[in-house]
Amino acid sequence: MTWNWEQPDWPHFSYDTQALEPLEREFLLRSGEFLGVFRHVSPDERDQLRIDLISEEALKTSAIEGEYLNRDSVQSSLRQQLGLGNDGKRIPPAERGIAEMMADVYLHFFDPFSDRTLFNWHKMLMTGERRVEVVGRYREHADAMQIVSNRLDEPRVHFEAPPSSRVRSEMDTFITWFNDTSPKGKVSLPALTRAGIAHLYFESIHPFEDGNGRIGRALSEKALAQNLGEPSLISLAWTIERHRKTYYRMLEISSRDNKITDWLVYFAETILEAQRVTLTRVEFSVAKAKFYERFRGQFNERQEKMIARMFREGIDGFKGGLSAENYIAITKTSRATATRDLQDLVAKKALTRIGERRHTRYFLNLADRFEVVQQN
Repeated sequence: MTWNWEQPDWPHFSYDTQALEPLEREFLLRSGEFLGVFRHVSPDERDQLRIDLISEEALKTSAIEGEYLNRDSVQSSLRQQLGLGNDGKRIPPAERGIAEMMADVYLHFFDPFSDRTLFNWHKMLMTGERRVEVVGRYREHADAMQIVSNRLDEPRVHFEAPPSSRVRSEMDTFITWFNDTSPKGKVSLPALTRAGIAHLYFESIHPFEDGNGRIGRALSEKALAQNLGEPSLISLAWTIERHRKTYYRMLEISSRDNKITDWLVYFAETILEAQRVTLTRVEFSVAKAKFYERFRGQFNERQEKMIARMFREGIDGFKGGLSAENYIAITKTSRATATRDLQDLVAKKALTRIGERRHTRYFLNLADRFEVVQQN
């Protein structure tokens, strides 16, 4: 197998700009919509929304690599990093490291890119990691850097990166390219095109022993933020994680050639899907604030607890809707009391109800959820 970095035209990628133009326009349009909706969120809600969005990205970018972290710990660390308070909780190394990297991407997105940036990110990610020999430097081992799967006796090689001896020169060229294609660079590129190339280019070099995927996705976030002039807050890792097999398949296919139109279209469409997810989550936050304003002082303690729990479930809510059994279990009350509470919430139009008897399910009544978007 001949890889992209072994081709004579490496690292000069070719692609159809016309195929990307409508996607680039949609990205800029949706970015404006996001800013319009975000203005309707109160300052306190904005801070919490930032924590929610960034922590979700931290959790999902780790989950893509098979590492599952604690949400509360990641959020506690992010609050510290963003100057939003310190709850004094002990934060495990992995959660602290990914939170530090994500906060750095958010806070310093417009800083020029350098190998120092990468080395700092790598040190953050590898906090407490003892299996990696070289931390905060490019890989140095003589063995081939391969991505393999299947049985040890019959491995399938999905990709092989350039040897370690080439990494330094490859990364010098990559860093120069990244800075030159920024909005104020010598040969600036549109947002989606630049983010897509940056991710594939970086992953093709695979400069570190571990952490390349997480750093590569952070690079795409940095590229998007630089092109927008502010942190994008898009749910990129969240979206990739939901379609992980497609993501890995596209990376594998695209690592064999330097004609990358299919990769860039795929990655652009992934970013647009991530934008839609983020916009929906912001709308949900606005709707939550309006919901509590509308029903302030109208719920008893059990109802307050249940409503708060439903909002914590996020935009997807309880899978299949809230049941009476859910209500009883969460509020620790009797069936008769649960029935009265739920009927009262429906009568007040705080919840909507579908189904009958044991198939009855309840949902938050957020009918005006998209009103803000329609007004802009």
